[in-house]
Amino acid sequence: MADVERRPLVVGNWKMNGLRKANSELLRITQDAVKLPRRIELVVCPPATLVANFAGLARGSRVRIGAQDCHPEPAGAYTGDIAAEMLADAGAIMVIIGHSERRSYHKETDAQVRVKTLAAWRAGMTAIVCIGETRAEREGRQTLDVVSRQLAASLPEGARGENLVIAYEPVWAIGTGLTPTAGDVAEVHHLIRNKLTERYSNAGASMRILYGGSVKPANAQELMKVESVDGALVGGASLKADEFLAIAAACA
Repeated sequence: MADVERRPLVVGNWKMNGLRKANSELLRITQDAVKLPRRIELVVCPPATLVANFAGLARGSRVRIGAQDCHPEPAGAYTGDIAAEMLADAGAIMVIIGHSERRSYHKETDAQVRVKTLAAWRAGMTAIVCIGETRAEREGRQTLDVVSRQLAASLPEGARGENLVIAYEPVWAIGTGLTPTAGDVAEVHHLIRNKLTERYSNAGASMRILYGGSVKPANAQELMKVESVDGALVGGASLKADEFLAIAAACA
């Protein structure tokens, strides 16, 4: 199979952080993003309260706006939930689905991740589906089995490079300052790529696989050089324009 060119993608997950005064940080990102190579794609996923505002501020810039979760249904009596169509209407073009914090704190299953992915597609958004093992699973040498199972059960048919991004985030590395070795990341990303191409053929080869889990400017260059790493899903470091852009620059 011929090599497929995949544009580097760097996604900032702001999690439950950010008030309207965070506009200044987004504006710094949009202003300085012009210094990056054009092939690098930048997406910022703020809390739902800021999606529409950020989408307006980012309009016409290199930066696009995403969201952090969506409900499977397009509308209904689901107090407190937000439909994918609502996020798209607010200006989101991507949505993070199945993040380990959702899987852990909200007990989301692979089956729920799958239907939320379908909801994102229904609304015309790209789904960023997160997978990854816990520390106990890593120490029990179950990483590849866990990742394989999550891929098989979380992804619907009909996936292609334009509507699906995979984010490998080892749970034990998120927010801890710990990161797997470059070799560990390469092993898992190689497995993911093989599983995607086995299931989706050429479309699987075009899907981007991001690494996430304590990505910082200090380790970004090493991680972004790993084969089959097509970018990063960045947590805390994405809240500061300088750090987020430095990580993006490591993809050049």
